[in-house]
Amino acid sequence: MPANIRKLIVQVDEVRKEMGQTIDPPTRRAVAIAVIENPYAGRYSENLDELIAIGEELGALLGQKAVAALGIKPADAQSYGKAAIIGENGELEHAAAILHPKLGAPLRAAVEKGAALVPSAKKRGTLGTAIDVPLGHKDAAFVRSHFDAMEARVSDAPRANEIVVAVAVTDSGRPLPRIGGLRHDDIKGEDGLR
Repeated sequence: MPANIRKLIVQVDEVRKEMGQTIDPPTRRAVAIAVIENPYAGRYSENLDELIAIGEELGALLGQKAVAALGIKPADAQSYGKAAIIGENGELEHAAAILHPKLGAPLRAAVEKGAALVPSAKKRGTLGTAIDVPLGHKDAAFVRSHFDAMEARVSDAPRANEIVVAVAVTDSGRPLPRIGGLRHDDIKGEDGLR
């Protein structure tokens, strides 16, 4: 069963100056958000296969939308993350069903490769609840310059029987990174760590 999507939102955050310093090229992050009906709202189900399938669908859709919003080739994406907010008639396991079993593979296809784990967050909320979508380098978890987050919030969601699902993608790390660690240009991207 495909996701019953009430609304899609795509936002781009572009930093051109930080602490008086010009960022050239600017650092850019995009978040693509879907507000969907929760097919399990208000009832317990041992089997969450519908949400697992929806996660797979949304991994592709939201990943592609975020990459397109940045105007980059999939291979030029550098970091990613995912998050979900469950409306009050749902449970945290509903977010886990969307985010963990199958969302990652189509998201990795949308950004090409993606050897590293996709950072994630989940919470319960109501209208206008915000969530920070954690970000990490898509191919090497030890790239400190890409440890970041992007806020996702929808003013009229989630309603009690809804789930807000967000995927964030960047074309760079934080502006002005200078705390050391592995650099983007030095990664091998073979084991998801380095």
